[in-house]
Amino acid sequence: MKKEVWFGLTIMALVVLSAFVLLPSPSEMTNGHLGLLMLALVVVAIMLGFPTAFTLMGMGMIFAWIAYRSQNPDLAIQQTLDLMVQRAYSVMSNDVLISIPLFVFMGYLIERANLIEKLFKSMHLAMARLPGSLAVATIVTCAIFATATGIVGAVVTLMGLLALPAMLRAGYSVQLSAGAITAGGCLGILIPPSVMLIVYGATAGVSVVKLYAGAFFPGIMLATLYVIYVVILAKIKPHMAPPMSAEDRIVPLPAFAQVVAKDVSNTVLPGLIGAIKGKRNAAVPMRDLLNHLVIALLPVLAVAVIMGTIFLKVTAPLPPEVVEGVVAMGGELADSADTAEESGSVSGLAEPEADSLQAPPGSEVAAEKAAPTTPEVKEAAPATVAAVAEAPADAERVPAPLSFWIGLASCAVALAIFYAYFSFARLEIFKMLLGSFFPLALMILAVLGTIVFGLATPTEAAAMGSLGGLLLAAAYRRLNYVVLRESVYLTAKTSAMVCWLFVGSSIFSAAFALLGGQDIINTWVLGMDLTPLQFMILAQVVIFLLGWPLEWTEIIVIFMPIFIPLLPHFGIDPLFFGLLVALNLQTAFLSPPVAMAAFYLKGVSPPHVTLNQIFAGMLPFMAIQVLAIILLYTFPAIGLWLPEVLYK
Repeated sequence: MKKEVWFGLTIMALVVLSAFVLLPSPSEMTNGHLGLLMLALVVVAIMLGFPTAFTLMGMGMIFAWIAYRSQNPDLAIQQTLDLMVQRAYSVMSNDVLISIPLFVFMGYLIERANLIEKLFKSMHLAMARLPGSLAVATIVTCAIFATATGIVGAVVTLMGLLALPAMLRAGYSVQLSAGAITAGGCLGILIPPSVMLIVYGATAGVSVVKLYAGAFFPGIMLATLYVIYVVILAKIKPHMAPPMSAEDRIVPLPAFAQVVAKDVSNTVLPGLIGAIKGKRNAAVPMRDLLNHLVIALLPVLAVAVIMGTIFLKVTAPLPPEVVEGVVAMGGELADSADTAEESGSVSGLAEPEADSLQAPPGSEVAAEKAAPTTPEVKEAAPATVAAVAEAPADAERVPAPLSFWIGLASCAVALAIFYAYFSFARLEIFKMLLGSFFPLALMILAVLGTIVFGLATPTEAAAMGSLGGLLLAAAYRRLNYVVLRESVYLTAKTSAMVCWLFVGSSIFSAAFALLGGQDIINTWVLGMDLTPLQFMILAQVVIFLLGWPLEWTEIIVIFMPIFIPLLPHFGIDPLFFGLLVALNLQTAFLSPPVAMAAFYLKGVSPPHVTLNQIFAGMLPFMAIQVLAIILLYTFPAIGLWLPEVLYK
C-alpha cells in the first residue's frame, strides 16, 4: 500500500481515537459532546471520500433531529425539515454569492483564450537576465493567470504542460520546477478577485470589498518572497537553475527592424526617428516606422496620463467652507431679523412659506404663517447663495506638493534609463507583452479598481469582468460555441458545488449550535486564559494542520463558524483574521496528503517525475508561506493599510 494511503489512514485513526479518548462515556455524554462527535465524524467521512456538501447536510440533519428529539420528540422531524428549508433559503438570498459564478465564468473564458503560452514566453524573455529566469517567469505567469482565473487546477495543469518541460530541458531540478509551478498556481486563491475571499466574507460576515483591498498587498508580498527565494537559490546553486544561454535570449527581429538597427541605430527612438527623417529608409515602409514609433512611445503616454491625472487631483481647488457660508448667511439673516423685529414683522422671518409646513391648529405659528416676507431677506439670501456657488469657480489651484515633483522627476529618470537601453529586441518583447500581459493586467485592474474604489459592488464588477473575458476571448479569436458551452458548463458545476457547500455548512452549523458544541469549545478556549497572541497562534496552527487532510472549502465552511464567535473576546478584527487565514490556506493546496496542486501537476508530468519529488519541491514554499504569515502578523499594516485609507 502506498505511503500516502497509510498517512491518510493514520490521520483518520488519530481523529477517531481522539474522539473516543476525549469524549466522556455514553452514559455521561451530553448534547454538546454529540456536537463534537459530529465534527469528528464529518472530518473522517470527508477523508474517506464522501462528497463534502452532502456529508455536511446528512450529518447536520441527523444530529439536528437528535437535538430536537431531546426537547420534543413529536415535532423533531418537522423542525428538522423546517431548519433545512430555512437554511437553504438563507443561502439563496445571499447577494454576495452572486459574484461567484460570474468570476468563475470570467476565469474559464480567460483560460480558454490561449493567453498563457504567450504570457509565459514574453515573461521568460523579459526576465532572461535574472538568475533562475525560467522559474521566476513561471511564478509571475502563474500569479497573473491565477489572479485572472482564480482556478488553481487549471493554472497548475496548464503551466505543468507548458513550463515544466521547458524547465526540465533547461536543466532545472525537478523539485524547484514543481515547487514554482504549484506555489505560483495557488496564488489565485489569495490575490483578488478570489472566490475564497468571497466565501470567507459570506461565512464571517466581513465586507468582501475590504477583504479584496486587504489581500492585495499580502498576495504581492507572497509572490515577491517566492521570486526572491528562487533568485537566491539560483545564485547559490546554479546547477539547480542554470542561467539562460545566449542563444535562447536571441529575439528574431522583423525585416524593417534589422534594416534600421544596421543602418541607423539599434536603440529604438534614435533609430526610428532617424529613419523617418533621413533618406536611408527607402527600403523601410513609413507606415511600419510610424506604427512602431507609437508603440515605443506608449510608456511615455501612460506616464503622462497617470501623472497628469495625479496633478489635477493634488492641485484641485479646496472645497468651499460650506459651514462658514451658512454662518455668513445666518449672520445676514440675523441682522435682517433684528431689523424686522424692530419694525414688528419678525413672524415673516421665522417661518417658511405656507405650503411647505403644516403647523398644529390653534398655535401662534399657524396664525403667523401668512405674514409677508421681508424684502431685504429675499434679496440678501439669493445674493449670499450666489456668492457661495461662485466661490469654486474663482478659486485658484493649490500648488503641487513636493512629493509630486519628486515622483515626476523619478519617472522622468526611469524613462530616460529605459529608453537608453530600449533596443529593437526589447521592443519585440514589449510587443509580446502588449499582446499577452497588458490585456490581462488592464482587465484585472479594472475589475479590482471598481471594487476597491467603491465604483461597483463585487457582483457588478464580476459581471463587467465576465464581459471583459468574452471580449478578450473574441479578440484572440477563441470565442466560439464549444468554448462558450464548456465555460458555461464548468461555471455551473463549480458554482453548484460552492452553493451546495454553503447549504450543507449552514445546516451543519445550525445543528452544531443546537447541540451546544460551540458553547463547549468557547468554554474550553476561554478557560485556557489565552492572550490574543496565544489564541492567534493556536488558531493558525489548527488551520495549518487542518490543511493536511482537508481542502480550503471545508476549512472555511466548517471551522470558520467555530473560530469567528471567539474573535470579539480577544479583540481580534475579523478582517485581519481573514487575511491571516487566507495566507494560511495556501497550505491546503500544498500540504500532503490532500495537496491537490501536486496531483494536478503529477497528472501532466513526465513519468520520471514522482509525487515525492513534487512534495519535496513544495516544502520550501510552504516555509515561505509561514514566513509570510509571521510578517503579516508582525506588521498588520501590510494588510490593513489599504482598507483603512480607502474606507475610513
